[in-house]
Amino acid sequence: MTHLESASNVSTENTSSSHLSGEPGSKVFVLDTNVLLHNPNSLFMFDDNIVVIPFVVIEELDGFKKNNDDTGRNARQVIRHLDSLRRKGKLSEGVKWNGHGGVIRIEFLRDEDKIPPQLSGGGPDNRIIAIAWKHAKAGQTTVFISKDINCRIKSDAMGIETMDFEAQKVDADRLYTGYITVDVDSTLINQLYDEKQVPLDDLAAYLKTEVAEDEAEHPAAVKREPPSLQANQYVILQDIGDPSHTGLARRLADTHHLIPVTAPRKPVFGVMARNVQQTMALDLLLDDDIKLVTLLGTAGTGKTLLALAAGMLKTINEQRYDRMLVARPIMPLGRDIGYLPGDVEDKLTAWMQPIFDNLTYLLSTRGGGPQHAESKTPEQRIKTLLGDGQVVLEPLTYIRGRSIPNQFMIVDEAQNLTPHEVKTIASRVGEGTKLILTGDVRQIDNPYLDSSSNGLSYLVEAMKGVGICGHIMLAKSERSELASLIADRLQ
Repeated sequence: MTHLESASNVSTENTSSSHLSGEPGSKVFVLDTNVLLHNPNSLFMFDDNIVVIPFVVIEELDGFKKNNDDTGRNARQVIRHLDSLRRKGKLSEGVKWNGHGGVIRIEFLRDEDKIPPQLSGGGPDNRIIAIAWKHAKAGQTTVFISKDINCRIKSDAMGIETMDFEAQKVDADRLYTGYITVDVDSTLINQLYDEKQVPLDDLAAYLKTEVAEDEAEHPAAVKREPPSLQANQYVILQDIGDPSHTGLARRLADTHHLIPVTAPRKPVFGVMARNVQQTMALDLLLDDDIKLVTLLGTAGTGKTLLALAAGMLKTINEQRYDRMLVARPIMPLGRDIGYLPGDVEDKLTAWMQPIFDNLTYLLSTRGGGPQHAESKTPEQRIKTLLGDGQVVLEPLTYIRGRSIPNQFMIVDEAQNLTPHEVKTIASRVGEGTKLILTGDVRQIDNPYLDSSSNGLSYLVEAMKGVGICGHIMLAKSERSELASLIADRLQ
């Protein structure tokens, strides 16, 4: 990562003699408050460089520390980190925290610091940027790190090198899809279904060597190694001689062979797969050996409905799990439901309405749900399931500190979580629990996240290739003909 690398040799003669300097050629990284709230361990992610925390950031952390949410928890953790460093030396002069020259210090503006008029007024943001400007003006290689877009624009306008917090970011344009399409001879497709498996070595000859897009136009483009299949990755086999002759296979966990995949013969709690990606998703959702499933897709691709249908089947019909737990982050994550009207039940119903809509469909005649209680409406059946504790709907805020064993756990709208929050949630999973995270990384409400830095994208890339994990990116909207048309035409 660029901001973790050491800089080229730069003179730091203008640095105050009371300040500890990093190793020769080290950079100065000035961190915004939102970076520390995003990841409290970001203090220690700059290796042999100098990390500067403006004094106003400490003041802002003090304002967040009382919050009973992730921002409060993260603020308290940062404060504890700084208090631990304080015992090793003076933070005002800088404290070495590793054996490689890494220094962390707290700074504030002094009367003799000549700050440009653009930054002399305004609120905390300008005072934070002013610290970075002071170091840059002194001739040091300085980088201002912020997750606030407006702060990055202002800092860049002042001539300061400016970056987003790059750690835990992924390439959203090349995000792992969970499947590939391969042109093969018909004999391989026949072998898959006749012998119920195909060795990976038999497929290797058909995997094309990749060439980078920007290199493809050049005759001397460097060819890369053929793609290797990840654990639980799907392969759509397409007959070279007959495109209508296809097969679907999955690399079974960490084994060295493919197994055939077919759509369930019976509806899954009233739901049938409508395209090949949904077939793959149901295959992962219904496989008890897969403990973590991530489903990405735009609105209408069926990710939440498929997860709920599989959860209802496994929990209600098969009784494989004690209960189905469905959670959604309140955006921002730590914001409580108190701002919604009504009592607690009314607030929860309003926030979880998308889940209620899907459950109503699954329990209705149209959804094809169980019809053994004809006298009850879908709403009454939902109320019964909630009352019996077979289905639990909760804001994600209330899951902190719990252990969740033997449950089918669905986290909807997971794209609004940070990588740190996803880690916190996954650590709640107990023995026998299956965790499903769904979301659309192109539709993020968190002001400090994007398609590359959100926790769902990070989790997809971090867990690909793990034998008990699976992922599918759903591409086609199946909500309705109109919804599909709108999705295609309104980009």
